Amino acid sequence: MISESIGVNASGNLTVGGADCVELAKKFGTPLYVFDENLIRKTCRDFKASIDEYYNSNGQVLYASKAFSCKEMYRIVQSEGLGCDVVSGGELYTALAAGFDAKNIFFHGNNKTPDEIEYALHSGVGRIVVDNLTELETINRIAEQLKVKAEVVLRIKPGIDAHTHDYIRTGQIDSKFGFALENGEAFEAVNMALKFDFIELKGFHCHIASQVCETRPFKEAAEVMMKFMQDIREKYSVTLCELNLGGGFGVKYVETDEQLPFDLFMKETSEVLKKCASDLNYPVPKIFIEPGRSIVGPAGVTLYTVGNVKTIKDVRTYVSIDGGMGDNPRYALYQAEYTVEIANKASEPKNFIATVAGKCCESGDLIQENAPMQTPEVGDILAVLTTGAYNYSMASNYNRIARPMAVMVKDGDARIIVKRETYEDIIRNDI
Repeated sequence: MISESIGVNASGNLTVGGADCVELAKKFGTPLYVFDENLIRKTCRDFKASIDEYYNSNGQVLYASKAFSCKEMYRIVQSEGLGCDVVSGGELYTALAAGFDAKNIFFHGNNKTPDEIEYALHSGVGRIVVDNLTELETINRIAEQLKVKAEVVLRIKPGIDAHTHDYIRTGQIDSKFGFALENGEAFEAVNMALKFDFIELKGFHCHIASQVCETRPFKEAAEVMMKFMQDIREKYSVTLCELNLGGGFGVKYVETDEQLPFDLFMKETSEVLKKCASDLNYPVPKIFIEPGRSIVGPAGVTLYTVGNVKTIKDVRTYVSIDGGMGDNPRYALYQAEYTVEIANKASEPKNFIATVAGKCCESGDLIQENAPMQTPEVGDILAVLTTGAYNYSMASNYNRIARPMAVMVKDGDARIIVKRETYEDIIRNDI
């Protein structure tokens, strides 16, 4: 199986974290998001251990909560000693409502509203990751009004080409995020930040892309950022000692995906960074990383019930499920690959090829095309693996379909962490 969370029990049924997927579907209904708490916690610990080993504990792991944001998830990652990053007022509100320590929250976003900035400063977040000059000015103005000092890091585009989908590349100059090095934007931002009375510049942030499955881009980014920090020291006589290297570590969606051990990313990047620091006579900065998908993605599975199987002669077979792009839009957005299993036939050979179609009134509402699976029948439980990241987070009420329930499994036992929406929830804000 593509995740250590996944197994097959004596009944031939698919399991997640030791829980029988067929029994979960019976108990909670479908569609259903299922998460394995033990795997989430193990991955959190592995990342934290890598900071301790390769950076002598001089750093912090921040869970990139846009991957999957709910109160229970924030409670889990905080209990494992992680901080988190948030990208909206809503994510910040959820984290604080879960009891997350504000000083361990980094606030991201390329267009934070004045209200969100005020909320972040009033809440006492640890860092605001600044994206543009207008935002920097706004933060300084609001901080002055609140009589606080805003501790910020600047998001830098290191100009690194990561071999991933265009929609999730963020480190190149033509990106809506951050300040470019090539055209002098980054130096202009530093100059402005150092002049503002209510801004305390702590360091820099970069993020090259998501779903990166090679170490090279991370190593190149570390080298570029260290040289940039040295340039800043020479130009402004200031030594900044925080460097956030972002996230983007790739995970395994299908058997052909190459997933490198997360520890390897940390080890090789640390070697480059320490060598650069030594060569430049620059202190090794405090390192932050922001794994999101890699923490929660492989720990998640989505369960559906097959409603019909439609074969179009000499064309293809559609397997229609009771969910679709409303609970997982990633295939519709950028043809994301997934592994599909018939949960109640998991021990049988995958000798059938079909396209998994959702129930939305949209031709593009597909979860996977030409996917190998066990022979499907009406009433089967269809499982889509590695759906812990960016599925619940990106879910919508398209066609006024209620969003699914989410459950967390620990040692084979499941508990509800997000209730299933009702029709009443859907019309709650209607007037």
